Amino acid sequence: MMKFKIIMAFVVAATLMSCNTKNKAANEGEEHEEHGPEGIVVLNENQRDALNLKLGTFQMRNLTTVVKSNGQLEVPPASSAEVTAFIGGNVKEIKVFHGDKVSKGQPLVVLEHPDYIALQEEFAEIANSLEFLEQEYERQKELFENNVGAGRDFQQAKSGYNTAKAKYAGLKSRLQLLNLSPENVMEGRISNTITINSPINGFVNEVNIKVGTYVDAKDKLFAVSDNSAIHADFMVYENDVHLVKEGQQVHFTVSNLPGEELTATVFAIGKEFEANSRAVHIHANINEMVPGLIPGMYITGHLHTDEKYTRTLPNDAIVTEGTKSYIFILDKQALEEHGHDEINESADEHDGEENHEGHEHGDEDDDDAIEEKMAFKMVEVIPGLKDDGYTEIKLIDALPENTQVVLNAAYYLLADMNKEETEHDH
Repeated sequence: MMKFKIIMAFVVAATLMSCNTKNKAANEGEEHEEHGPEGIVVLNENQRDALNLKLGTFQMRNLTTVVKSNGQLEVPPASSAEVTAFIGGNVKEIKVFHGDKVSKGQPLVVLEHPDYIALQEEFAEIANSLEFLEQEYERQKELFENNVGAGRDFQQAKSGYNTAKAKYAGLKSRLQLLNLSPENVMEGRISNTITINSPINGFVNEVNIKVGTYVDAKDKLFAVSDNSAIHADFMVYENDVHLVKEGQQVHFTVSNLPGEELTATVFAIGKEFEANSRAVHIHANINEMVPGLIPGMYITGHLHTDEKYTRTLPNDAIVTEGTKSYIFILDKQALEEHGHDEINESADEHDGEENHEGHEHGDEDDDDAIEEKMAFKMVEVIPGLKDDGYTEIKLIDALPENTQVVLNAAYYLLADMNKEETEHDH
C-alpha cells in the first residue's frame, strides 16, 4: 500500500512539472509571436524534397492586362449572300443541296412562269419596232434640217424613237438579270424558264424551297457564305473597351476544337454599344485557318493589353489568407534562433533517456541538423497584374535585392505553419 502511494505521488509530481513546462513554453511562444516575425516555417531536407521546394529571386517580366471576351465566328457582309428571284416563278429544278460548295455563277435553281415568256415577247416587239422608229427619226430630222418637213413631225419621231430606245434598254437589262440572252430572243428562241446562279463562292447554308412551290421576288431561296473569309467576332464590355486597339492579338478557343488555342488579330472595333449587354463588337482576323470552322460557332477568348515591365513571381509562390496575400522568403536569422531551440530541447529529452557520453556524441549530429534545416518567413505583399502563370508583386516593406523567395508550394507552407500554430495553442 505504501509503495502504491509513493508511485501515485511521483506521477502527480511529474504531471505538474509537465504542465508547468508547457505553460512556460506557451508563454515564451506568445512573447516571441508578439515581438518576432508574423510567421516562421522550418523544414528539413526531406520535407523540402517531398514538396520539391524551389528557391529563387524576383523576376522582372513584361506583363499585360488580360481582357476576357466571348463571341462567335462570323463572315463579313461581302462574303455572305441571300439568294432571291428577281421575278416570281415556280420552282422547276433545284440543283444544289444544303452544305454543297458552289462557285460564283453556278446554277442553284431553275424557275418557270408564263411571265418570263411575256417579258421576252415584249422585248422582241420593241427591238423590232426600234429599227423602224430609228429610220423614221433620221428621215424627219433630215427633212427638218432642210426646212422641208414640219417641226411637229420631227418632234414626234424623235420622242417615239427615244421612248422605244429607253424601253429596249430596260427590257434588255431585265432579261440579263434573269440570265436570259437578248440575242436568243431576237433570233426567236424564247425560254419559259430562268436560272438563278450563285452570286459568290462559298457553301450553301440554307435551302428554303421545294420543287413546285411558287416563290416571290422578296423570298429568300438560298443562303451562301464564303467560309474562307471567316473571322472572330468578340464582345468586349464597356469598362474594357478602352484597352482594345487595332493590331492586338487575341487568343481564343472554339467549341469543336477542345484543347487547341487559336490566335487572331484585331482589325476593327465597333463604334456603338449593344443595347442590352453594353458591349462592343471587336472583329479579328484568324491567323491560323484550320478546317471545321463554321459561322456561328461559339468562341471564348482573351487579349493582352497595356504591357508593363515589373517585378513578378510564379502564381504558386503566392498564397492568400482572408483578404491578404503572402509570400515566403528564406530567413537565415530565424533559422539559427528557431533551429538551436528545437535541437537543445531535443537534446534535453535525449539526455533523460541516455547517458552523458551519448549526449556528447550527439553534438555533431545536432550541428548537422541545424545546417540541413531551413526557416521561411511569411511576408505580406500586394499582388498586381497576372499573365501567363506569373503575378506582379508589390512589396509593402522593402526587401534586400537578392532575397531568396519560395517559388512554389506556398500553400503547403502556410498550411504547415497554421498546423504548428494550432498545435502550439493547444
